[in-house]
Amino acid sequence: MIQCEELVKIYKAAELEVVALQGLDLRVDAGEMMAIIGNSGSGKSTLLNMLGGLDRPSAGKLHVDGQDLLQFKERDLVRYKRETVGFVWQNNARNLVPYLTAMENIELPILLQGKRKRMRALELLEAVGLSHKAKHKLHEMSGGEQQRIAIAIALANGPKLLLADEPTGSLDTAMAKQILDLFRELNRTLGLTVVIVTHDPMLARKVDRVVAIRDGKTSSEMIRKVSYAEELAELGDGDKQDGSADSHVEYAVIDKAGRLQIPSSLLEQAGMSDSSKVRIAWEEGRIVLLPPEE
Repeated sequence: MIQCEELVKIYKAAELEVVALQGLDLRVDAGEMMAIIGNSGSGKSTLLNMLGGLDRPSAGKLHVDGQDLLQFKERDLVRYKRETVGFVWQNNARNLVPYLTAMENIELPILLQGKRKRMRALELLEAVGLSHKAKHKLHEMSGGEQQRIAIAIALANGPKLLLADEPTGSLDTAMAKQILDLFRELNRTLGLTVVIVTHDPMLARKVDRVVAIRDGKTSSEMIRKVSYAEELAELGDGDKQDGSADSHVEYAVIDKAGRLQIPSSLLEQAGMSDSSKVRIAWEEGRIVLLPPEE
């Protein structure tokens, strides 16, 4: 579904240049549910905006659903955003029109497609469990209910790819869990490819893969050992385990140029945090990093 190769994004303002992505490589299979994590400024939101057609890469390759986004004209981008991708923002003010009802908010993007709007909107309301809130205005709904309406709006155009930027950032733990369970259900029942940018560690339990971005590059991946359904069956209850230490295995990522990002915590343990040089050796079938000689 998604293929990024050596993706670069440079923002220019006056004489200042900020490199948000520095040759990022990423592949996402169709039907996969994955999360992107990273510190502020790491480039994860920049990547999500480019996947959503809201921003253009400076260099590299970016293909989504077999389409080359770097070759898109403005008309192509409009069609892509209407037909291929759905977007859920953390801030509900970007998702919803406050003076419309829940039903009218969902009908709006369907109306642009020229489809029969009311039946489709009712189906989406039922899919997110809010058919009883059809005539409610936003101020009559909780934050979690508003976020569910936002997800229904993102699904209104029947996208193949659903993008979510910090969808649980403004919700309490219980409501965040419901929203993440909803993403998992939509991924399973509709075959949607779901990519979520998040700071929420609980999310790692819900997704197939977690990709960490650091300094504009993919630095590591956590991949689920067994399927989420199998894990829940073994636990009997999904709330009995916190974190992802037992459910996922973590790998460092080596890019096409042979570059590897080593976590700063490991460098500190090895006494190499203050040095920009390391020695590399092959010992007993392993690649070993050593501090520089005195």
